[in-house]
Amino acid sequence: MTGKFDHIDRAILDALQADASLSQRELAEQVGLSQNACWRRLRRLTEHGVLRGSRARICREKLGLDLVVFVLLRTRYHSAEWLRAFRRHVLTISEVVDFYRISGDYDYMLKVVTEDMGAYDRVYQRLIEGVEFDSVTSYFAMEAIAEERPLAL
Repeated sequence: MTGKFDHIDRAILDALQADASLSQRELAEQVGLSQNACWRRLRRLTEHGVLRGSRARICREKLGLDLVVFVLLRTRYHSAEWLRAFRRHVLTISEVVDFYRISGDYDYMLKVVTEDMGAYDRVYQRLIEGVEFDSVTSYFAMEAIAEERPLAL
């Protein structure tokens, strides 16, 4: 669906990224459409997988989730079986909020959000449990300068 967006689709997506709690009426008014036309566009964007539900953005600090850690992993195992087991294992750790396979000196990068260093150590222990790595390197965020930014459309 990449080439089939027009300025109204982009306006809808921008508006929803800013505030997904907008009513359909409010959204239609904001982008200059009738409610029915807006509904049809939303349905099309959803059917094409561009819109995938909506979520509440939660202030992690208000919940005491003050520690953000970027974990870089290097492994010597690259078989499909190892990868499946590793992915399943990591996805059981709820503190891992982002998980990427990357290129460069490391193979994987995780973003972990926890309360404090003790909680991160427990995550680390679970992460290395039953999975062998060449190296695990952790970088601790000192300040979130820009977090959860909307996509540039």
